[in-house]
Amino acid sequence: MDFRFSMPTEIFFGTACVVQNGDVFARYGKKALLVTGKHSARVSGALSDVETALGQRKIAWRVFDGVGENPTFAQVEAGAALARQFRPDMVVAIGGGSPLDAAKAIAMLATNEMPAAALFGGGFAKAPLPVLAIPLTAGTGSEVTQYAILTDDAKQTKRGFATPENFPKVAFLDARYTASLPAQVTVHTAVDALSHLLEGYLSRRATALTDALALTGMATLAEVVPALKAGEFSASDREKLLYASLLGGVVIAQTGTTAVHALGYSLTYFRQIPHGQANGLLMGEYLRLNWPACEEKIAALLSVLKLPDVDGFARLMTELIGTGPTLGEEEVGKFAAIAAQAASVAWTARDLTEADLAAWLRASLAVAPAAAVK
Repeated sequence: MDFRFSMPTEIFFGTACVVQNGDVFARYGKKALLVTGKHSARVSGALSDVETALGQRKIAWRVFDGVGENPTFAQVEAGAALARQFRPDMVVAIGGGSPLDAAKAIAMLATNEMPAAALFGGGFAKAPLPVLAIPLTAGTGSEVTQYAILTDDAKQTKRGFATPENFPKVAFLDARYTASLPAQVTVHTAVDALSHLLEGYLSRRATALTDALALTGMATLAEVVPALKAGEFSASDREKLLYASLLGGVVIAQTGTTAVHALGYSLTYFRQIPHGQANGLLMGEYLRLNWPACEEKIAALLSVLKLPDVDGFARLMTELIGTGPTLGEEEVGKFAAIAAQAASVAWTARDLTEADLAAWLRASLAVAPAAAVK
């Protein structure tokens, strides 16, 4: 029971929470840069609600909608350039994990003029602009974490930079904004939330408090499994998914992620597999791999998820997200080598070598000679 826990983000959860708590925006100044993707903020209704809240308080705003899936250095540098020109008092992030993570990077680059690649070096001279986050998916939990994940083409992977100053000041969570998501995206993001809860629960950095939150989150997800299988979601289902995602974010803000994310990033970077799906393809074997190190905890999470055993968990993942692509043996070695360099591998319950990572990939996905890869 010796642990540290920090969650500096103020959370508003519920229907119409943006408009009903619009005075919160006024705390942070008179000008806001809204960071979004091209379409989801408008389609979901979130952008309209934010514009209403800002307009009622005579807060000026500009929209930067140049964030794509898996944000790049160029995208956040463009957003930061607009911020330095517009000189906002705050950044309002509206979107899934990509816009939220990009907004954190933009907020830091707006006050610290440097190349995006320098973000990973830390040591920032100035505090970032305050970020107010509004998630539109139920998976990433980025609205309550200190992490910002960007695509690093030079290193051919996704990388994160973390500092306590990255925590959004405020998070507004309204499940109505997720109602326009396609069923497949809803499933993939739910699996992403599960990966955060599961990895945090099995992390070497887990504590009694994060364990309680992780088990609550997994129990909440278990209630929505029938809807995830059917691909049909009620308002209550979407609220539970958003709540579980929030808890997953709170958990990994304390524990970090582990080897699932480290290995999954290559599946996303090289094979364009959505992040949540990539993690889901790996989690069944991850439980088998870690069983000798934490048998009791794995048994407990399976019980909470209402699954009989690890095989039952693996079957659920396959039912939800499919079997994934066939890899070539050269890819297996390359992906394992990249993952082995990630610091998060060290927080995995069991020590893993590069060879272990390669074996895990082979057990999770079909592998064929390079010439036969499809």
